[in-house]
Amino acid sequence: MTDQATQSLRDVREAVVLEHIAAENRHDVDAVIATFHQPSYEVNGERYDGEAAVRTMLGSLLSAFPDLHLERLAVRHTDDAVIGEGRLTGTHRGTFVGVAPTGRAVDYRIVGIFEFDGDRLVAERVSFDSATLFRQLGVFPGPTEANYDAG
Repeated sequence: MTDQATQSLRDVREAVVLEHIAAENRHDVDAVIATFHQPSYEVNGERYDGEAAVRTMLGSLLSAFPDLHLERLAVRHTDDAVIGEGRLTGTHRGTFVGVAPTGRAVDYRIVGIFEFDGDRLVAERVSFDSATLFRQLGVFPGPTEANYDAG
């Protein structure tokens, strides 16, 4: 592929990723689904394949954090993917993975790997430090001096 063709493909892929993120920030699940060729998410190793599974996962997340917002920090390109680094914020107002609403704010870093087949988004793999998230929700203790043996 020529340098110009490579740049053009990167531009198309980045536009898809940016629309995907914008749709998530608008909480427009239909628009998020529309960015995929075939919807597929993996969140810290948990897979959600197909429109129904992705729709359920996103609906649950947005119900738990109704003010969820992703701030894009960086975008990088590979041969078959776009890697996005971001900062996710929100307030825990609904049940999330079995945790009752705490009313606490969360603010943590996240990495999304958007996999492509040509110019078609085929999967998003999201990774984040879940210990940080659960510590911010108050359900997972953070490190303290009492957790360490000074001797």
